[in-house]
Amino acid sequence: MMKKLYYTGRSILLAAITICIVSCRKDDLVLPSTPVQVNPWEKVTGDIYGFFLLNEGNMGSNKASLDYYDYATGIYHRNIFAERNPSEIKDLGDVGNDVQIYGNKLYAVINCSNYLEVMDVNTAKHITKIPIPNCRYVAFKDGFAYVSAYAGPVEISENARIGYVAKIDTTRLVVVDECIVGYQPEEMAVVGDKLYVANSGGYRVPNYDRTVSVIDLNTFTETKKIDVAINLHRIQPDNYGNLYVSSRGDYYNIESKTFIIDTHTDKVTNTLHLLPNSNMALCRDSLYVYSNEWNYNTKGWSVSYAIVDTRLQKTVTRNFIKDGTDKQIKVPYGIAVNPNTGEFFVTDAKDYVSPGTLHCFGPDGVRKWSVTTGDIPAHIVFTRRRLQPINN
Repeated sequence: MMKKLYYTGRSILLAAITICIVSCRKDDLVLPSTPVQVNPWEKVTGDIYGFFLLNEGNMGSNKASLDYYDYATGIYHRNIFAERNPSEIKDLGDVGNDVQIYGNKLYAVINCSNYLEVMDVNTAKHITKIPIPNCRYVAFKDGFAYVSAYAGPVEISENARIGYVAKIDTTRLVVVDECIVGYQPEEMAVVGDKLYVANSGGYRVPNYDRTVSVIDLNTFTETKKIDVAINLHRIQPDNYGNLYVSSRGDYYNIESKTFIIDTHTDKVTNTLHLLPNSNMALCRDSLYVYSNEWNYNTKGWSVSYAIVDTRLQKTVTRNFIKDGTDKQIKVPYGIAVNPNTGEFFVTDAKDYVSPGTLHCFGPDGVRKWSVTTGDIPAHIVFTRRRLQPINN
């Protein structure tokens, strides 16, 4: 999102000092989570018991936080990390950039605090922190976690260093290898024995990277780079061996677009020219894509909510919110789709410094409920484990 362009000149040292200061507040009162019943009238069946929502928190504010929604009760629990981890830092850290579940662990990438927070998925209790400088996103395969890292300080510089992917043993919870990729690597996707990494080069503006790195997971080496477009960010595999990759453009004359890579040939096979892409989520053969695109020439934002049929590689609608409530969303920032029910969620970051809002929509595009979140609600992961009560 555009907010990340405005934060220049901050260093990893500053982030480390901030963590140190906050971690020393051992005598501070630990505030309990805030439960809000938002959906008591509907009980969702199936093997998904709830979801975690990671709020990024504005950069430098050390306000990343974790929320949880319980399908069995219809209760949304805001800020659960502190009360479940009273001996840990009150807040998760500085900028929560990704959250995923693998096995019995919950992983949160805390970008400017430079670590991967590992929790027990059944209790959300802290297990360990794995240091990774300027970490961004996480993916998994065969007992290993893969974390993309900008590697250098948070600053715009023509000399910004090249990034890498860290390989983590999910049993021992240690980094066991690193693979150099492109500049400022972002999201990743595992397809077969290959890991695809979208390189942005965002710190080297206007000399953006424009490649997707392909890593052979058997040797953990980069085997090739696929030339796609400048300033890549999101990457999503479909059910047909294709990858959907987003380019943010240059915010001036080069527009955001969505590109399709055939993973059998590792070549770009299609470009969805009229589909700007800020974030996306796949449900079966429907790819939900929202765009919140800024342009410096017009000094304005353009917002859209589209669905792509991945069988046909065609856009089937440009507004998947059907009841007009999209007009109430100031800054769309996160999206997720429940694979069992087809209901989808859109978050609103509002002004980036105050609590945001999570909106739940039915498959028909009509809003079911909304709830206040932490600051900058961004990343959702559904869980097939019921979160245990705090006294367990």
